[in-house]
Amino acid sequence: MTNGLARASVRFRPASFAGTLVALLLGAAVVVACGTLLQTGLTAGLKPVRYAASPVVVAARQEVTIERKVGEDTETERQTTLERARTDAALVGRIAALPGVAAARPDTAFPLTAVPAVPALTGRGYAALGIAGPQDKLVEGRAPGVNEVVLDVDTARAAHLAPGASITLTAPGGTASYRVSGLAAAQTAAAPAAGSAAPTAWFADATADRLSGHPGRIDAVAVQPREGVATAALAAQVRQAVGADAEVLTGDERATVEQPALGEARTLLTELGGVFGGYATMTAVFVVMSTVALATGQRAREFALLRAIGATPRQIRRTIATEAMLVAPVAGALGVLPGLALAHWWFGQLAERGAVPAGVRLDVGPLPMLAAVLACTLAALAAGFLAARRPSRLRPGQALGEAAVEPPRPGKVRTVFGLVFVAGGVTTATVAAALDGAKAAQTAQGTVMCFMLAVALLGPHLARIAAAVFGAPLRAGGATGSLAADNSRANARRLASAITPIVLVTAFCGTLLVLQSTLRHTTGENVRTGITADHVLAAAGPGLPAGTAERAAKVPGVDSAVGVLRTGVVYRQSGQLGSAPALGVAGDPARLPGVLDLGVRSGSLADLGRGEDTVALDATLADALDAKVGDRVPLWLGDGTAVRPTLVAVYDRGLGFGRALLPRAAVAAHVTAGYDSQVLVADAPGADRTAVAAALGGLGGAVVTDRAGFVAQADKEMEISGWANTVMAAVLGGFAAVTAANTLVMTVLDRRREVALLRLAGTTRRQVRGMLRWEALLVAAAGLAVGTVIAWITLVPVARGVAGTSPYVPATLALPLAAGAVLLCLGATGLPARLLLRTRPVAAGAARQ
Repeated sequence: MTNGLARASVRFRPASFAGTLVALLLGAAVVVACGTLLQTGLTAGLKPVRYAASPVVVAARQEVTIERKVGEDTETERQTTLERARTDAALVGRIAALPGVAAARPDTAFPLTAVPAVPALTGRGYAALGIAGPQDKLVEGRAPGVNEVVLDVDTARAAHLAPGASITLTAPGGTASYRVSGLAAAQTAAAPAAGSAAPTAWFADATADRLSGHPGRIDAVAVQPREGVATAALAAQVRQAVGADAEVLTGDERATVEQPALGEARTLLTELGGVFGGYATMTAVFVVMSTVALATGQRAREFALLRAIGATPRQIRRTIATEAMLVAPVAGALGVLPGLALAHWWFGQLAERGAVPAGVRLDVGPLPMLAAVLACTLAALAAGFLAARRPSRLRPGQALGEAAVEPPRPGKVRTVFGLVFVAGGVTTATVAAALDGAKAAQTAQGTVMCFMLAVALLGPHLARIAAAVFGAPLRAGGATGSLAADNSRANARRLASAITPIVLVTAFCGTLLVLQSTLRHTTGENVRTGITADHVLAAAGPGLPAGTAERAAKVPGVDSAVGVLRTGVVYRQSGQLGSAPALGVAGDPARLPGVLDLGVRSGSLADLGRGEDTVALDATLADALDAKVGDRVPLWLGDGTAVRPTLVAVYDRGLGFGRALLPRAAVAAHVTAGYDSQVLVADAPGADRTAVAAALGGLGGAVVTDRAGFVAQADKEMEISGWANTVMAAVLGGFAAVTAANTLVMTVLDRRREVALLRLAGTTRRQVRGMLRWEALLVAAAGLAVGTVIAWITLVPVARGVAGTSPYVPATLALPLAAGAVLLCLGATGLPARLLLRTRPVAAGAARQ
């Protein structure tokens, strides 16, 4: 009986299931997209190209790890290094002495700038020639000696160079002229596609060690076995030899040494698919359950009639379960293709922004699809059972009475759980206030989710409050406004169903978008206020070589010149690891206030010149670490090297510059490429600014601008994070907006009986439309108000942790969001209302008898 009744309901009343189908379809699409990104992050890989002929590669671990006690268990916390981690060159001799090793070649790479015909090269030691295979060899001339270089054939031809010619090259270690001693074979066509740098310059090993900027450290060791030695046996020998000093890689994992960005891409995709996917899935399930519960609740009269003719509570619950099993899998399957399209677009955008290396492909598998169908089905089942629980348990006569009149108040259990989630939201917001920016930002979505669940459970209470607050203004709108106010007060559950999706749109979109606007606004203000330099030297190539600041300081008319090298640090807070952008300061730190006004709160930036063992911190980071001037601060440099510098100053304007300042000498050997990002120059009093700019332009390799031309080079992680938040807002906001429209349409179409009675009582079409418009405006106003409160409670601690300021809400963001919510409510209410009003009053009334 129940199966036949469920099939008949879906077949003969498809309109009542259309809203449920739409919500389930969209929810499945979001789950599929996030699940596909997560799966890609877990399985992303590349085939090794440069190390294809070396079955074993030894390299440093590209992460910082700590262990912490959680109860009786020990957990390992990991943070990817912000710069390339390198290993000790002494490992080469230790590995080469192993019985199974035929050759162990050190490999290191550093960027170079050269003549205009060859704008960029990769420098390597001559010992690395041959790592890529037999084709990687010297074809003309001889090995390089001191002040000599070997170029690959393609590079030499492009620059019209031959053995014996000279070329001027700039490396992190300095600029000099080198004699071309020979030519190497051209790089393979596959190398550029795999991300390996094709144009290469080989130096004598001692020269390359000096020019790299990190003497005594190498990127990797390429190990080749003796004849008959298997890869597994070779790897075991090497692991025993290197111990914990480095990581031994085989198979496709060797590609992570060629492309360190692969590890970063895995982390990013896993976080997007996992963290955001978890919130998106919870949102999807929440919306699906809300829609299914609304659709089921609208059929209370039908269930009451079934109870009146003898249907048992078990039969009604089975009918609902069967309906969910009929609709949910179909909706989930229909959501697969839109979800895959969203995943492909999302992944493509990440690849375009350089967050995913070329060659990595989206991994499309069945697990996200099955998870989407399963999640939607379980959500539909749970929502249906919960919505039908009360009417199925009532006696037949009582069920008919409650179906006709809305219950006076929600149940006690529902109210208690709602208050629990309110407390949970307040608690997470309070915890966020005690965390630093990155950790605080991670709590934002959890806070919003707690409040959203509270809104869903306490919706009827909020709807009654909204009807009371907005009732007086509505009654000032005449008869239609008064009728809308009375309807809203009498039908709080229906009003709550319409308000909740608007709250969802406002809270999620407001939190994510206002967070980004706050960061952009604060960064812009800091840069405008903080840059006091008259000239800014920027690099036309990979960066400015060491010593540029010192040479700029000697230019006539220059009062001070300070170079900044952009890097990052890793820190530990409350047992967790976090990262922050940092600056390495070149030149005299005492001159720093002449070019940068960072708003020093305590201490002195001039004390950075006391030695390499010093640091200055942004106030938010110093507060998060509970550090004061004079304290030793445990940090890890960009490559994972642990240090404990003395805190000498705390400043306010870190956002847009760096949350930590260290002497350049302390960080130069611990960055991927030891180039300064910029040199900030201040003129001496009375100097000719034009003449100074012309002289600075003669330093070579530098582009001279003024303070208006300065652009804060935000770290890549922050840039990608901002873009990801915007996409999250678009995805969740779009999903919630469509669901809101869907819910509003469902609530309006369910009012056929009410509209028919109003028409029979003499109400005109215009008056009915006016009443519905006023109700739509009430829904929009209430949803915007509650959503704004939730967003503001969430944002205040996060904004103070991230930017040290209150949330910044520009009118260009607030007004479109509010206007969009109003138009959404008016449109989703007005269109179905016109459909209802096409029927004549008498016919409409008869149809509902």
